[in-house]
Amino acid sequence: MTLATNSILISTDEALSLLETVLHNSEAEDVTVTLNNTQESLTRFSENQISQNLTTTQFNLSITSYFGKRCATSSTNELNPDTLIATIRRSEELARVAPEDPEWVPLLEPQTYDHRIPAFDPETAHLSPLRRGEIVHKVCQLSAKSNVEASGTLSSEAVLYAVANSRGLRACNRLTVADFSVTARIETGSAWTQRTACSVNQLPTEALTETIINRALLSRNPREVSPGIYPVIFDGAAFTDLLEWVIWNLDARAADEGRSFMSRTNSEGKPIGNRIGEQLFSPLIQVKRNPAYSLLQGSTFFYDGMKKDQLDIIKDGIPQTLSYSRYWAKKQGKTSQGGLFPIVMSGSNQSLEDLISQTEQGILVSRAWYVRYVNPRTLEVTGMTRDGTFWIEQGKIAYPIKNLRFNQCLPDLLNQVEALSSVERYGNTVVPGVKVKAFNFSSITDSV
Repeated sequence: MTLATNSILISTDEALSLLETVLHNSEAEDVTVTLNNTQESLTRFSENQISQNLTTTQFNLSITSYFGKRCATSSTNELNPDTLIATIRRSEELARVAPEDPEWVPLLEPQTYDHRIPAFDPETAHLSPLRRGEIVHKVCQLSAKSNVEASGTLSSEAVLYAVANSRGLRACNRLTVADFSVTARIETGSAWTQRTACSVNQLPTEALTETIINRALLSRNPREVSPGIYPVIFDGAAFTDLLEWVIWNLDARAADEGRSFMSRTNSEGKPIGNRIGEQLFSPLIQVKRNPAYSLLQGSTFFYDGMKKDQLDIIKDGIPQTLSYSRYWAKKQGKTSQGGLFPIVMSGSNQSLEDLISQTEQGILVSRAWYVRYVNPRTLEVTGMTRDGTFWIEQGKIAYPIKNLRFNQCLPDLLNQVEALSSVERYGNTVVPGVKVKAFNFSSITDSV
């Protein structure tokens, strides 16, 4: 018998009823109310033993009242009627004296959402500390057997989010997420990976641990390679941390104001529009916003209630859309379609090993660490490799190499993509492993 914790999330009906109560008691000209109820559980392990096992539950009801272009928000984590009324009145009092919002837009009208139910796995929602401990114990046993020290986390999360407003918008979703990350260390070697799923039973924790143990053993006694430009194969976990930077920077306002790699400028450097429709990347790059993707099965709406459906972001290497806030869309005569997430990049039926076998010489990067801006205008970033960087020779991993710092313009990186592997989910992003023709390493680092 496996002990289970009782989920204390409120039901969908209870959530929508609570929102209706707030709307009914509001005296503002307009009002938006959101409810976020989350139960998060985490088991942390270090040096092959559990070091932390906890569960937290959060409840937040947020009320935004509007009087003309003035608005203010008040929140509570209590459900009793007196507190609800006091929170409503506080929001209204603040809104009456707030300055007018220069970027005010009317409240969202009712939306038409996809007719699907986000993934909600009861076992993940009720996952007990005992069950999490059993999974982690197997990970630690595998590591100890190989004389490797394993550290990492296993987490599960159940979320209910609801939104409603005085214009008739109503939405409520429940979903579950499970995540596993592990770092294996031995002597001078280390390796890391992460994986995310809708259900804890979809996490291949033992298989991932065995892979990382083997990679850690291979990474001992790294050799030094001179900085320079090399062909590189990125593990999907490493490429995720680079692709997300590109998608985050597909912002319409930044592009139109000349602050983005997507900006078009004249001979004097003044902005004259954006680069939508230009061939900026390799034709292999296909990226969509696709919350319905099988590995995600995410929410049908964004936090403001706007529908979240499938949308082409990059097609055949050509950017198809930018992210418009509702204010900037109205100003530019465009239609806001919400944020460009969750990210789903297409891959192939090849494995990471297939990409390696097709590489005469190059570098395998397992992790991109501490990625930061160098130049936001060109989207040049810097960062370091970490936890297993290897030299590839004649289609095989030849030996481990010392970690390297990189300085790389990310649009150029996407232009250099020449092969893809199959996809996996990392956080709320689905990406393949990626092989690029050229990647710029600027120096050697002392990071492990």
